[in-house]
Amino acid sequence: MTTMVSNLELLRRIPVFSRLTPSQAESIAEALEKRRFRRGEVLVQQHAHSDLLFILLTGRVRVTSTDKCGRQLVLCKLRGGDLLDEMSLIDNEPHTATMQAETHTDVLTLGRTDFLRCLQENTHVAHAVMVRLVQRLRQADRKIESFALLDVHGRVIRSLLEHAEQGPDGTMVIREKISRQDIAKMVGASREMVSRVMKDLEARGYTQTDASCQITLQGPFMQDFL
Repeated sequence: MTTMVSNLELLRRIPVFSRLTPSQAESIAEALEKRRFRRGEVLVQQHAHSDLLFILLTGRVRVTSTDKCGRQLVLCKLRGGDLLDEMSLIDNEPHTATMQAETHTDVLTLGRTDFLRCLQENTHVAHAVMVRLVQRLRQADRKIESFALLDVHGRVIRSLLEHAEQGPDGTMVIREKISRQDIAKMVGASREMVSRVMKDLEARGYTQTDASCQITLQGPFMQDFL
């Protein structure tokens, strides 16, 4: 339980803040507050303003964008060690996406003033935040590329690969349960279309789903989408 651990100890576990000196870490830790979100609770609402940085300790957060017609696109999922939503705190603009807890999620919160002071006073933190923003920009570029250049088949394959990790035998494995509806929201297609693509991949021997819903991806086709 995070309540049994001090804010300072929790802060030191976050990669972005790992190179702070003891005095720097203590100064930031004093401004932190712990919060717990239940599954389904919204941390950040699209188009709203917020003055808090969320430092994700445990759990999983889904980042989604919704248009005026109610159509939803899953942009990414965040886990322990990630920050949300630092972009809005830096430019003081509304949030571009909704961030919702997919599981019980523990976070530390830091106010905008303290966050900006931290960036100004600690070059290591500023650099780490900049690197994370660049990584997110690269992710966005890949998603734009997928929608512009790949058909639904290709977008589903790339989405699966993005959620997979290397297995001991060289295959790619998705250990976390992922529904057809989730994939559909990630690739901008209907659930029915995604189901057809998944059945086709399984029929060709490219994917295999076991009883625990773990998906194994195999075959040379994967290299074209990495």
